[in-house]
Amino acid sequence: MPNRRRFLRTLAALAAAAAGIVPTATRPRFVGDPFRLGVASGYPLPGGVVLWTRLVVDPRVPGGGIDPVAVPVRWEVARDEAMRDIVSSGTAAATPAWAHSVHVLASGLEPSRWYWYRFTAGDARSPIGRTRTAPAAGVLPASLRFAVASCQHYEHGFFSAWRHVVADAPDLVAFLGDYIYEGSVTWAAPRKHRASSPHTLEEYRLRHALYKSDPDLAAAHAACPWIVTWDDHEVSNDYAADRPDNGMPRDAFLARRAAAYRAYYEHMPLPPEMRPDGPAMRIHTVLDWGALARFAILDGRQYRSVQVCLHEGQTGGSSTADVDDCAALRDPRRTMLGLEQERWLESALATSPACWNLLAQQTPLAQLDQKPGPGRRVWTDGWDGYPVARRRLLDFLAGQRIANPVTLAGDVHMFIVSDLKPDFDDPASPVVASEFCGTSITSGAWPQETVERVLPENPHIRFANSAFRGYIRVQLGPERLRADLRAMQTVRTPDAPCSTLASFVVEDGRPGPHRTA
Repeated sequence: MPNRRRFLRTLAALAAAAAGIVPTATRPRFVGDPFRLGVASGYPLPGGVVLWTRLVVDPRVPGGGIDPVAVPVRWEVARDEAMRDIVSSGTAAATPAWAHSVHVLASGLEPSRWYWYRFTAGDARSPIGRTRTAPAAGVLPASLRFAVASCQHYEHGFFSAWRHVVADAPDLVAFLGDYIYEGSVTWAAPRKHRASSPHTLEEYRLRHALYKSDPDLAAAHAACPWIVTWDDHEVSNDYAADRPDNGMPRDAFLARRAAAYRAYYEHMPLPPEMRPDGPAMRIHTVLDWGALARFAILDGRQYRSVQVCLHEGQTGGSSTADVDDCAALRDPRRTMLGLEQERWLESALATSPACWNLLAQQTPLAQLDQKPGPGRRVWTDGWDGYPVARRRLLDFLAGQRIANPVTLAGDVHMFIVSDLKPDFDDPASPVVASEFCGTSITSGAWPQETVERVLPENPHIRFANSAFRGYIRVQLGPERLRADLRAMQTVRTPDAPCSTLASFVVEDGRPGPHRTA
C-alpha cells in the first residue's frame, strides 16, 4: 500500500507538472534519507555564505527517488556545533525543475568566524556542515589556509586525498576543474561509472550524484567553504566554446553543454546569481579574503578561441604542434578567456586591495616545451596554445605592478612549480609571477620519465612530478606564501597515507617560488 500511494502521488504530480503547475509537498515524507548527497557551502563573504544541498533518496535513479513536487527545506546556521545558538534561518523551495537542489545565501553573519549549518525536509534532517565567513573588507588577517585540488576521475581511484584535506583543517578549498568525468576507462579500474557518457540533463545529474556519493568528497564539502571553476570534462573532453572534440553538430553540442552546465549548478555551492541560462553560465568572479588575498576565479572554457593546428582528420579538440609550423598560434586575435573576461580580469587585478592576488584557473600558464632539442612542441589545449593571450596577461601583471600575483592551476595531473615570465625563451626576461599547479585527486598522468626528458627545455620550471596523486596545501600570510605538495601513496585503495613531497615559499614582493623542503 505505501508503494501504491507513492505511485499515485507521483502520477498526480506529473500530471500537474504537465499542466504547468508545480504542487508543493506540505508534509513531505521520504522512503529513505533524502540527504544522501550531503551538504556544502561556498563563496564566503564577510556577512554571509552560500549553503547547498540536494534532496536525493537514491542517487542511482533518475529524479533521485524524490516525487516531482516542490519540497520546502528549512535551513539553519548556528554559532555552535550542537546547533543550539541559531543566528540565521529560513525556508527554501527545492523544486523538481532544479533537481530538488537548494542554494541559499545565508546572511547577517559576523565576519571571520566559523559557523555550523543544517537542513530539514519533513521529518528528515541533514548532516551538520561547518563553514566560515571571510574577514571584513580592509582587515588584514594573520593567515589563510586553503587547499588546491582538481581532476577527480571516479574510475581512476578512490577520493582518499579528501580525507587528508579535511585533516589539514583548511579555511577554504579551491577546486580548479574536472569535478566529474564524462568518459570511462577500458582498463581494470578500482570502481566504475556503470553508465555511458552523459549527454542529457538526467544523465549528467546521475553522474554528479555518483561522485557526490563518495564519503570522502562529501566530508570535504561539509568541512569548509569551497570556490570552484570547471574545465572540460564537466561537459566533454577538450571542448572550446561551442566546438566539441568529436564532430558533434554545434546545436547538438550546445544542448549538451546546457545540460552539463545546469547539472553542474545543481550540484555545487554556487551563488544563486550563477544559475545558468541555457548553454550560458557566468562562473568567473572575485572572492576577497579581507586585505590579505583576492581570488580571481577564471573560466578558461566557455569563451576561448577554438584550438588550432589540429592533426589531419580532427574536427575539434587539442593536439600537439611544432611552434615553427603553426603560424596560427601567433594570431593576436586568439584568446583563452575571451576579450570581455580579459578586460574584467585586468580591472579586478588593478583595483585589488589585497597583499596577494591569486588566479584560480584551470591549466598552467607556464610554457611547457615537449620537444627535446631544437624547436618547440606544445599542447594546444593549454595556455601554450594561446601564447599571445598569455603574454598580454603577463605583461599586464608586470606593467601594472600587481601585488604578489600567483597563479593556481590543475588539468595536467602533475605537480609543477614555475617562475612566470613574459618571454619564456629569453633567459633575461624577468620573473613577474609564481605558479603552483597541483596534481590530480585521482586522474592518471604521464610517466615521470617523460617529464624528466623535457625538463631541460624548460628552465623556468622549478619542480615537476607526475608520479603522485594528491593536492596542494597553502598557508598564506602577509609576508609569505607556503605551498606543500601533498602526495598520496596510492589511490588504488581507500585508506592510503599522504605525505609532503616538497614545499615551496614565495616571499612578499619577490616573485618566484623557492624550495624549502
